[in-house]
Amino acid sequence: MIIEERAYARAGLLGNPSDGYFGKTISVSVKNFGARISLYESPELRIELPTDDSHEYPNVYTMIERIRQHGYYGADRLIKAAIKRFVLYCEENDINLENKNFTIRYHSNIPRQVGLAGSSAIITATFRALIKFYNIQIPKKILPTLILNTETQELGINAGLQDRVIQVYEGCVYMDFEKAHLLENHYGRYKELNPSLLTNLYIAYKTELSKISGVVLNDIRSRYDKGEKLVIDTLNEIAGCAEEGYKILKSGQTEGLHELINKNFDLRSKIMNISESNMQMVETARACGASAKFAGSGGSIIGLYKNNEMLTRLIVEMKKINARVIRPYIS
Repeated sequence: MIIEERAYARAGLLGNPSDGYFGKTISVSVKNFGARISLYESPELRIELPTDDSHEYPNVYTMIERIRQHGYYGADRLIKAAIKRFVLYCEENDINLENKNFTIRYHSNIPRQVGLAGSSAIITATFRALIKFYNIQIPKKILPTLILNTETQELGINAGLQDRVIQVYEGCVYMDFEKAHLLENHYGRYKELNPSLLTNLYIAYKTELSKISGVVLNDIRSRYDKGEKLVIDTLNEIAGCAEEGYKILKSGQTEGLHELINKNFDLRSKIMNISESNMQMVETARACGASAKFAGSGGSIIGLYKNNEMLTRLIVEMKKINARVIRPYIS
């Protein structure tokens, strides 16, 4: 029997990047893109690589172009780390695993390194497949922390819990990572919201802006750890955007989200350098009348448009700067 599990891309609607600093966020699952894991029993444990991650190339130019697009690290390291963390969790919790091996293969159409959480989607789908293969239970509220630990402790990736929570829960989720609760329980407070309220969302992205999010966020981490007041105060304000957004969505409304999305980006700009190409996407969207902020660490933006006429204009203007626009499927 072949086990197949999926995890989807995500976009931070409000509050990011405060999730890595005991803040608050609202995130949505973007089912337009996903990572798929296929797993079946086999005599040996085998990880099968897709073409993009193979180490065979027609020539040196093809190899260099693939490095430019995807970096030096393939997704096989994500799967290896997920398997290790899964086994360690089972050992630490006295869960006996059946003595059997498997072959695992993966596929992902999530645009790489544009802030849509492609790496954590692969890890999330791997955990789901392993849970089903070994027929064990891991509490839903614990699973995002295990996925985060896979990235931070096994791979040294600087990340927050937001991506992993929304990829486990899906839909639209408000997350409160208040410090005392998080340190005591190792998970935050997660509240699911009605995604059907967000009918006028768009996402735009440029694949050539690919960057590793850990590298982008490392400067903020060091400044936060040093206690820089501007960084701490600004991150608190960004978290406040998510808290206000939660109150609005909880009431069944969306009025006011437009301003909060723009405010979130403007606050982020106070403490982070925004590249010219990333700023071009935000300014283009706002010139069309839409709101805009980063969906993640850069390379993609998310916002609200008012009507179909504005969406059409947004698509046309974004195409001029080589950016693609989609309406996220988040139900």
